[in-house]
Amino acid sequence: MPRIFTISLILAAFLAVSAVPGQAFFGLFSSGKSLTLADGKALIPLDGLKTGEARFFTVPLDGKTIKLFALKTPDGRVRTAFDACDVCWHAHKGYAQDGDFMVCVYCGMRFHVMRVGDVSGGCNPAPLPSTVEGKNVVITEAALRTGAGFF
Repeated sequence: MPRIFTISLILAAFLAVSAVPGQAFFGLFSSGKSLTLADGKALIPLDGLKTGEARFFTVPLDGKTIKLFALKTPDGRVRTAFDACDVCWHAHKGYAQDGDFMVCVYCGMRFHVMRVGDVSGGCNPAPLPSTVEGKNVVITEAALRTGAGFF
């Protein structure tokens, strides 16, 4: 492998890792667990969500891969959002978690997890409506379609 390529690869990896200090790398290096639509709904098992820990998912829809994340906050609420925002969506970098904050991987803006799903616009994670039904978080196909333009 040419030396310049190796150096470039190491530098790129360093910049990606150092862009968001202390982050959970899941948002950067993985596309998330794939969900399927059945009867117009994508289901996330509640027992797979840990309080304070964002989980990333993808859903195939009309040839696109819709990216989202879900988390349970300390107040017991389940919050869902697209892994994109109104401003930086074009970079297709999404968010990573740093403790109690979701961080835009593109611009570095930080958003407290208690704002996810409630605050929209700017670089906030774009809210994704969901409900809790029994042992699942339910996201409708219609709700997923509202953010398809990000992807």
